[in-house]
Amino acid sequence: MLITDRQKDILDKIIQEYISSAEPVPSQSLEKKYDFGLSPATIRGEMHKLTEEGFLYQPHTSAGRVPTDKGYRFFVDNLLDNEFDIFSAENWLTKEINDSLKIIQKLTDSLAYHSGALIFTYDRNDDILWKEGWEEILKEPEFEERDYLINFTKFSENFENNIKELEIDSGIKIYIGKENPFSKIKEFAIISAECTLPDHHGIVLSLLGPKRMAYDKNIGLMNSLIKLLEKF
Repeated sequence: MLITDRQKDILDKIIQEYISSAEPVPSQSLEKKYDFGLSPATIRGEMHKLTEEGFLYQPHTSAGRVPTDKGYRFFVDNLLDNEFDIFSAENWLTKEINDSLKIIQKLTDSLAYHSGALIFTYDRNDDILWKEGWEEILKEPEFEERDYLINFTKFSENFENNIKELEIDSGIKIYIGKENPFSKIKEFAIISAECTLPDHHGIVLSLLGPKRMAYDKNIGLMNSLIKLLEKF
């Protein structure tokens, strides 16, 4: 399907609202919050078309819409050049450039804090794995459901056991739902990139979280971090 500009605009707003609220997004809330320059009936019609084409789904008849994997993928593919430069890391990178292990630990902590995701950082050289972020990610509303928490624990363990096999040619790789490389559990997403430090050939940074993660911010964080490390 060739999605129109106004369908893209509506889809983007629905995904942003769902990421923010974790609740299905009804047409009425879009009409009130955003000025699309369209009638309510036209907005509802476009949402129906997006649902028919698999970008959205409706959990039940009276509910609003929720993004599908296809919807998230379309949204994410338009964000890959984002930057979100909030790292105040350059000073400590300069001071500790000769201590790569300290740098890697601080990168992991910083990513966990700013992203709200579970972070895995794998040093291919020394075969060391850092993991941070459980405290932040458990604040997300999905984790109030016991089964969801159990599934995420299994998902993260599976990823940890296979992270050595993760292949990233260049840039950022994003896996959404059924795209996930090491697990059949479909509720989650991964953002990964491979970076280099002066004395290390490969550092794999990965963010794990719900499919409803803040992709714009997290992709921007990864791009900014890669750009920062390229200076050294």
